[in-house]
Amino acid sequence: MEKVTGSRSRLSSRRNARVILLLLLALGIFCGAGWMFLNKGLYLLPDKMCEGTLERNTVQQLLPRTRSADSGSDIRGSGGDLAFWCHVTTSDRSAVSGEAKVRPVSRAQWLDYYQNSGTRKIMRVSMGDMQALAQIDPGETTSSVYVPCEPSGVPAYKGSQPYAVVGEARVDGSAGLTGVPLHQALTDFAYRLTEHAYKLAGCKAHRDFPERLPRYGGR
Repeated sequence: MEKVTGSRSRLSSRRNARVILLLLLALGIFCGAGWMFLNKGLYLLPDKMCEGTLERNTVQQLLPRTRSADSGSDIRGSGGDLAFWCHVTTSDRSAVSGEAKVRPVSRAQWLDYYQNSGTRKIMRVSMGDMQALAQIDPGETTSSVYVPCEPSGVPAYKGSQPYAVVGEARVDGSAGLTGVPLHQALTDFAYRLTEHAYKLAGCKAHRDFPERLPRYGGR
């Protein structure tokens, strides 16, 4: 009799343990689904934003999950004064933003600005006369692209001054990537901004923009 009672007790304990395990599993799935539902802000963004210069999957790489997100862009000026902005901001105060501007700046001046006379570390790639760089000091998340441009509407007396479209992109707050992948994704974004602004500004020389610039580290 004692053996039968003990056996029933063990069976009951096993059933209870299975029930508890199933309940915990269901709770974990429910909580995980709820967390994903409440943090789907990036998935609700358009496939392409900012006149096609920024894709949703790029934002999903650059920023962590968030409850809500918003995107926007703006164009100001024309020709030699043109500027194009793009941003995605989130409810968690993380953001990816960038701009491309036509500026009277030489390649050497552009490079010196980001190197700060050699005191900042950068990675750099080039394709022909197009240049790209990323600042790699701790805490830096800025990338930039330089493309020479002879904008329409620039007075003749300024003809000797080199002009370029300079694109810049960055992440503010928490980022979803680190290291080279972060710098590469931001450089690619800056490149798309620069390409778009080059066309908007009506730069006189026709230019075929390749699909992408060389990868950092030759990847």
